[in-house]
Parts: sequence; C-alpha cells; structure tokens
Amino acid sequence: MSGPAATESVPDTALGAFLKMWSEVVDLGRASALLAWDQETQMPPKGNAGRGQVQSTLAGIRHARLASNELFDALERAAEEAEEGSEAAAQVREARRTVDRVRKIPTELAKEQALASNEGHEAWVNARAASDFSLFEPALTRLVDLKRQEAELLAGEGGRPFDALLDQFEPGATEAALIPLFEKLVGEMTPIVHAVAASGKEVDESPARGHFPEAAQLAFGRRVAAQMGFDFEAGRIDLAPHPFCQGFSPNDVRITWRFDESDFRPALYGIMHEAGHGLYEQGLPMRFDRTPLGEAVSLGIHESQSRLWENLVGRSRPFWDWCLPIFKEHFPGAAAVTADALWPALNTIRPSLIRVEADQGTYDLHIALRFEIERALFAGSLDVPDLPDAWNQKIKEYLGLDVPDVADGVLQDIHWSFGGFGYFPTYTLGNLINAQLFEAVREEIGDLDDRIARGDFALLLEWLRTHIHSHGSLYTAAELVERATGAPLSPDAFLRERRRIAKEVYGVG
Repeated sequence: MSGPAATESVPDTALGAFLKMWSEVVDLGRASALLAWDQETQMPPKGNAGRGQVQSTLAGIRHARLASNELFDALERAAEEAEEGSEAAAQVREARRTVDRVRKIPTELAKEQALASNEGHEAWVNARAASDFSLFEPALTRLVDLKRQEAELLAGEGGRPFDALLDQFEPGATEAALIPLFEKLVGEMTPIVHAVAASGKEVDESPARGHFPEAAQLAFGRRVAAQMGFDFEAGRIDLAPHPFCQGFSPNDVRITWRFDESDFRPALYGIMHEAGHGLYEQGLPMRFDRTPLGEAVSLGIHESQSRLWENLVGRSRPFWDWCLPIFKEHFPGAAAVTADALWPALNTIRPSLIRVEADQGTYDLHIALRFEIERALFAGSLDVPDLPDAWNQKIKEYLGLDVPDVADGVLQDIHWSFGGFGYFPTYTLGNLINAQLFEAVREEIGDLDDRIARGDFALLLEWLRTHIHSHGSLYTAAELVERATGAPLSPDAFLRERRRIAKEVYGVG
C-alpha cells in the first residue's frame, strides 16, 4: 500500500516531536530484522559469529533509545496533549506498552538476550541437523534463564511471569484465560479425531503425491500468491529452512518457503500461509508507517490472516475448481488428477509428529502441548534437560504417537531458539479468529464461493483490507474482531468448520 509515511511530515506538536524520535527506534528494529532475514536466506555459515555481534550492538542501541528519559519525557508530553479516543491517544497507548516494558529491562540484559538468540539459532540448526538435543541444551538453558529474568522483571511483585511473556505477543492474553480455551478445544476436537480413527476410513492421498520439481513448485506458488494479491513489486520470496514472513514496510515484505519434491502440499500451503501474512504487512496503512500504530495489532490477528488464506481458501473445493487447471500446467504428471480425488487429500484428519504439517483437526493439539510445556518451564516444574522426555510423553498423550528422534520432536520448531516463549498460543487464536472472520465475510459477500472458484479474490482481500489491515494497531485485537464480526471472539465458528470437514470427508459428526 503505497503513499507517504506518517513521519515524513509530522506536525509541530508534542506528538510530532515524539513520533520523530520513535521513527528512529523503528528504523533500528528494521535494520536488525533485515540482518535476521539475511541470516536465514543469504548469509554464509561462517558469518554467524560476526552477525551476532552486530545484532547485539543494534539491540543495545535500540533498547537504550527506548529506555531513555528523553523518549519517556517526549511520550509524557504527547500524552498530555492527546485527546481521549483520538488517534494521538492510540499512538500514545501503543508506544507506552513498549516503553513501559523496555524500561523494566536493563540494557545489558537486552544485549545478552540478542547475543543468546543469535547463538541459540545456530545451535538449534546444528542440533536439528544432527538430531542431537545435547547440542542445543546449553544455549536453550541460557535462553530460558534470560527469559525468566525478563518475565520476572516485567511481571513485577505479585504478577505472573508467564503472563508477561504471553502479553508480549498477544496483548491482553493471560494464562488463566487461555487454559479453559485450550481445554475446550482439546475436549471438543479429541472426540472428532477419535471418531475419524474409529470410522476406519482411509483417505487416498496419492493425488497429492508424485514428482514435483522445485522450480515448478516455486513458479506455481508464486502464481497463486500473486493471484491472492501479494505484490511482488513490494515483496519477494526466498528459500529458507523454516518458512516465515518479515515486513520492513508495506512496500518491502519478504516471505520464505521450503519444499518436498514428493509432495506439493508443504510448499503450496507454506507459500499461501506466508503470503497471507505478507498481504497483512503490505496492507498496513502508510500514514502510520514508522509510528506505534504502524504495526500489526497482535500475532493472533496476524495468524488469522495467514491461516484464512492457507486453510479456509486454499483447502476449499471452490479454490481447486479454479486452481486445478493451473496446477496441471505446472505439473503435467498430474494430468489425470480430479478435484473430487484431490480435495479429501487436502483435508485429512490424522495425527502427525510435525506441527507445520499437521491437519486442522489435530493442529491445536500441537499448540496445547507446547503451551503446557512452556507453562511448566516458567513455573519451575520442568527443567531444560528434561524437555525431550516431557515432549515425547505429551505427544503420546495427545496424539498417540511415538517420537522417533528429537529432530521430529522437541527440536522441530525455531521459536525457542530465539527466545519466543509465549508465542505458540497465537497460532490457535489465529485459527479461532480466521474462522469467525470468514463467517462474517460470507454474510457480506453472498457469492464468495463463486468468486473463489473463478480465482477472483479481490473482494475478499478488499474486505480484509477494510476491516483488518488498514487499521494497523489503532484498535486492540479484541476490538478489531468485534468491529469486523459484530461479536466477541469465540471458538464456535472454528468448531463448526472442523465438524463440517469431518462430516464431508469422513462421514462422522
């Protein structure tokens, strides 16, 4: 979404003076993010140590700016000037969240965390490649210790440290609120998974398997992403070990992908997922760029955008009415594949070891497992050396599977390698939000399925731009959901969709 950034011409006011200072903080964060993107996609292996030093320096400078009395005083002057309910007041609200957190964290601790994250990432990559947890254990122990220090400082006396970590990724989220949410989802999804298993029906997944060359998969994925509306003049896609999206501004959004030449699904749905994130980043309002309101409001909202495109659009039958001929253009060996045969293979319900490859019937069990383990880590009832055993026990309990090695178990996710504790619940929140949003879209766009079947995603994207993307962080996540759908967030829409899929694919309800 092009246009001038808010900080290119700020008014001569207390808020304007503050925003000029804030824009430099944003720039430092973007420089660090660019180096992190480069580390994942371009940097040679021997560059890691030097990169860690640079990242630590940048983190220290950014932290010092955010914690400075100069910035704090400018924020206080802007707060005095802002009228209640105004955009200025929202700018102050979002900035204060960040500043208050940072001022509680010593600069030295922030620098230690940046260095530990860089070293943790390298250790995780090596440990995962070797399937050897001992190669990651020392780095992870340090990361957990540093995060415990941070969480205790943020929570303060009488506060709950894990809540402070959750709030960093999903403002307002608490352990107490999430526990019953996960209990309801696990309680309602488990009978569906068991009923599917008891049905004895096996979905033929051979239409999704075959030989899919890397170059053809990338070309196909790029075509789908472009049709969704991802602007490749303002974005790019690169290969990386773990798919992710990094936005530097609405005009510079990078996504990554990975592939399996025997199965097109990881690449296609990984690209659709990250392009969904990318559409959100490209749709953020330029008038808020380099200001506190220029960011996505929460990771739960961000995940709702990626998962809406990946699952509710990309796994739907109308999508394949449009996409199948294009699929066959890129993969001539799939000429005999039909939509009737392919669609069930894209909507299976079957436990798997890998979270990012889990179906929507079991995905939230993976998140529940991680939520339980993180809670135990930060409650002090679980130690890092015991993580592999705890993980394997939970996988057996929730999914009935045995874990053959740590690469497909406790080492499969990147998140802990950069200290991303408290992040995982945002994925489940994203699932709940996207289902509720999609029901609202259907009510407003009566011919949505017909449009999707023609490859016409313009009105869907326009709805998301209007109701979600264009607001940046002006509203809280809870306010945004209620404004868009007319109701507070609930798991009901998500559970309705899961029951529908189970009924249509497996004949169970």
